[in-house]
Amino acid sequence: MGDKIVRTGLVIGVVVLALLLLLAMCGGKQEDGSKGGEPPKKPAGQSRLTQLDVPAAYDSRRGWEVSGVSEEYALAPGAKLLAYLQRADGGRFRLRAMDARTGRTAWTSEAWRPLADEPGAVPRLAVVAKDGREYFATWSYGKLGDDPLSGADRVLSFDLYDAVAGTRQRVELPWPTTPSVSASGPGLVVGVGTDSAAVVDPVTGRTTTYKAGDLKYPAGCKGCRRLTEVMGVTGKGPLVSGDGEFWVRGAWHGRKVAPKGGVNGVAVSVSGGQVLARWDRKPDKKQPGEREIWAVHDGATGKVTASAECAKPALRPGRYPAAAASPDGRYLIAGHLAFDLQEGTGHCFASEGGTKPLTLATVTDAGLVYGATGARSADDAWDGGGTPVSVRIAVPEPEAFSGSSRLPVHDLGGVGIFRWTDSRDVRHLLGYVKKG
Repeated sequence: MGDKIVRTGLVIGVVVLALLLLLAMCGGKQEDGSKGGEPPKKPAGQSRLTQLDVPAAYDSRRGWEVSGVSEEYALAPGAKLLAYLQRADGGRFRLRAMDARTGRTAWTSEAWRPLADEPGAVPRLAVVAKDGREYFATWSYGKLGDDPLSGADRVLSFDLYDAVAGTRQRVELPWPTTPSVSASGPGLVVGVGTDSAAVVDPVTGRTTTYKAGDLKYPAGCKGCRRLTEVMGVTGKGPLVSGDGEFWVRGAWHGRKVAPKGGVNGVAVSVSGGQVLARWDRKPDKKQPGEREIWAVHDGATGKVTASAECAKPALRPGRYPAAAASPDGRYLIAGHLAFDLQEGTGHCFASEGGTKPLTLATVTDAGLVYGATGARSADDAWDGGGTPVSVRIAVPEPEAFSGSSRLPVHDLGGVGIFRWTDSRDVRHLLGYVKKG
């Protein structure tokens, strides 16, 4: 009898243990298919890590990988955090921030539904920095509420997340038409390309609006009142452009800080507190042919910190490439231009003498730039367009490498971040460890 009781007890124990194991395997699964709050990724060093063909500086066998991400992602270089939007249920999204060096999740936001008319629309995502702090900003545009017959005004809805803590504040800004938004300066600028704009402070969430009469045209500047539009924001206020002129209201006027030989300046973009501008060059007998000067201006003072000369193109592009800085802010690249802001030097890689145009896409803290000849844009270069090249800003001689190599979209010194879309149209982000 005792043996029977013991055997019965053992059977029951085995059944209970099996049920517990089954629950452990099935439990803890999130809406996105991950477990325990971690994104679905392949652990560092695991053989299942997708191995892309990449520059020799990166080890594609070591690192991390996440899949199923949306096309929107952003890097906070100071905090070394990468954030990406992830679809949740019912048309909602959540923001997930991860350590860009290890792939470990730092924090995950609550899911929310964007304001958008079209089904499946993805909110925008960018990084904005002010006063030494970084913020991930997402935004969408539409009507508040679910009633399509509602007469509510259309609004632009921002969610601002402290990059380190993940704390959120929401800002809702009434806006009558589909807005253009820039996060390239110490604030979010709404209405880029118009003479009526608003700037959202990422620290306080306060919004300051500017109409044409608030832009404070520099004295004696007739061209400032023609083709007037807000280009971005600097630490001293909005960057405004006119007909061959640009200025920061109440701070400085581009004409008064022009590089030597430069006339008729056009502000192109703002990045990391710097303003990139293109200037026509005065005719010079010593340098035949039409030339132009590209200058980087300090956003606070307008002072030129670096410049480079290029041959003037036969046709002006309708839109210039935006400037992008290295994580530490020392180097700046834009299209075919590269600058060392510490040394005050610049180089132009514009096509001359039949050479293919070079598009620069990513710059590292070591002054190494990755790009591609024949690529239409940085996005095209990152996605495998053109012939990949690398170049050191201190020794501006491009070197081509394997034609199938993918280029890093970011480099944080110890890791390079790559993007890839597989044959099932699933988007991946990968972090490959740097060799050595």
